[in-house]
Parts: sequence; structure tokens; C-alpha cells
Amino acid sequence: MTIQNRLNQIRERLTDADALLIISPVNRRYVTGFASSDGMVLITRDSACLIVDSRYILAASENVSLTGSEFSVHLTSAANGSFTDIARKFLNIEQITRVGFEDEYVSFAESETLREKLKAELVPCGQILRELRAVKSEGEILRLRAAQELTDEVFSDMLAVIRPGVTEKRVAAELTYRTLLKGALNVSFDPIVASGANSAKPHAVPTDRELRRGDFVTLDFGCILDGYCSDMTRTIALGEVSEERRMVYETVLRAQEAGISAALPQVSGKAVHEAAAQVIADAGYGAFFGHGFGHGVGLEIHESPNASPSWDKPLPENAVISAEPGIYLPDKFGVRIEDVIVIRHSGAESITHSEKSLIVL
Repeated sequence: MTIQNRLNQIRERLTDADALLIISPVNRRYVTGFASSDGMVLITRDSACLIVDSRYILAASENVSLTGSEFSVHLTSAANGSFTDIARKFLNIEQITRVGFEDEYVSFAESETLREKLKAELVPCGQILRELRAVKSEGEILRLRAAQELTDEVFSDMLAVIRPGVTEKRVAAELTYRTLLKGALNVSFDPIVASGANSAKPHAVPTDRELRRGDFVTLDFGCILDGYCSDMTRTIALGEVSEERRMVYETVLRAQEAGISAALPQVSGKAVHEAAAQVIADAGYGAFFGHGFGHGVGLEIHESPNASPSWDKPLPENAVISAEPGIYLPDKFGVRIEDVIVIRHSGAESITHSEKSLIVL
């Protein structure tokens, strides 16, 4: 999808206001194709402007030229005014008084400041960008696939690092180091490394605990590559595996497969979650799976849509979500297995390729 196509889609959906103001870095990147720490975008029915400061003026102008979009680039300065001064000039020229804004990114205090500076009524329009970003273009899927491939490579490397005596913090540091060494811009979230009883905590923070023989070790990590995020979880075993641990692992794997099989266009996220949760419940572990089956992945590590009990809306074709059921037995151990999948008409496509059968080191 081209930048111009995205502009056209925004305008088609802009029914409650006559312009859309975009401030958040992630949505500015999505709409313009240009990443910067600061800036403002204003889209009206007749114009589209990208407002930046002197740090980004050359790069922004080059980006617009490369993408061939209709964006005009404007520089904040003492002579031209601030971001909101320039935006207000466009609103005045086109006689616009109702402006849409990103209600999930802009605080109440910020919205009041914008309303005063723009001299306009602000209308919540964040759902426009949420819905557009939920459906990935093939170009976006290629970027997501590349990020997942890098993450697969890191996991393969980590199998030589994980051994008794190494601390959780050391494993987390190695994950981050190897991710950056392979070319990622950054990790997509602080990696989770949880061993032994800590693996029963879904969002455990790495500690100084040393890995021991008999542990289950959960690694949950991802990267940012070309702006797009990856996400992956694997649980591996150190040494002998008890019958109970193996049973729990196989149950989680079957639950993940059931959820992935159910993940089709127009099936609700709730139904996908329930398909996985039923497998866990039937095995007697229903009380130990407390989070959703998955969440959207894209420019952000958590975005729309979700596969959770509260998401009763249908999943759109070409949505990209995580598939991450788990079982967590307090004070004992936990298991989570996570892939990232693309919702296709013919069935979900996994873009994570690391081994899912239980790895014993």
C-alpha cells in the first residue's frame, strides 16, 4: 500500500471531522512513512502537511520525494511559528473548525491545550488509524516476517548460552546483545527470562537466580527491524523432564495449535481465544491460563486486533497477531509458547519458525 493510498483511506473514513491531526510518532510514521521523534501531521480533504523542526527538514523532504505522496513539508521556526501555529494556518485557510485527534495517545490536558491553540473543536478519531493499522499490507507483512526471522536466529544462538549456573539477567543481556548485533534497531520490549518457579509468572522480570538442572526456562523476546516488531516465546527444559512437565508442555502446544486453526477472517478474537482455552480446560488446567491468546503486532508490540475474551469483533484478513497460550502453576513452573501469525483466507500463516517440540538441553 502506498502512502497516497493511506491518505485516501483516511479521508474516506473521516466522517465526524474535516481534518485529522496526528501527533504520535507511530501514527506519523504509518501515515507518512517518515520516522522522527517530534513532529505533527495534518490531513484535510484537500491537503496533507508534515510539520517538522530543523533536525528533520531535509530527511522529511527527501522522504516525501521518494514516496511520491502529496504531503507538503513545513518547518517550525521563529518566523513560521510552532507546530500548532502552522497547523492553525491551514485550518483557517480551509475554514475548518472540527479536527479529529488520536484519543488513545493524547491526554485530556494535551487535548485542552490543542483545542485552545488550534481554535477548533476536537473530535476523537483514533479508531480510524486503529482500524487501518489492523490490516497489514503485503509490504508490512514482509517487514514483520524479516523481524521474526531475526528473532528465530537469535533463539537458535541462545541455545548455546542457556545452561546451569547462568543467571536470568545474563540470559536477558545476551538476548538483547545478540538482537542488536544482528541488525535490529532495538528490542521490541524488555526480554522476559524466567526459570524454575519464576516461569509461573507470565511477565516475570529477570533476576539473579541461576538456572538449574530440572528447570523449565521461558524466553519471551522480540526486536524492532525497519520499524516493525517481532514477538516470540519458547519454553525449554534443562535436564530431565518429569511426566507432569511434559504433559503441561504438550497441552500448551495443542492449545496453541487449536487457536491457530480457529484464526480465520471474520472469526472473533474471543472465539479464537476460546478454542485454545478449551484445550487447556479439558486437560484440567483451566484455572491456570489467565491472559488472552494473542494481541496484534505491527509498528507497536501491542496493537489491534486482539484474540482475547473481551474481543468479540471479527479478525480482519491480513491482521497479524501473536499466538501465545500458557499454563502457569504457582510456585512450581510455567509454560508459554508463542508464534506470530497472519490471518489469511485459507488459514493462519505462521511467520515464526523456531522449533516448537520440547527442547531439552
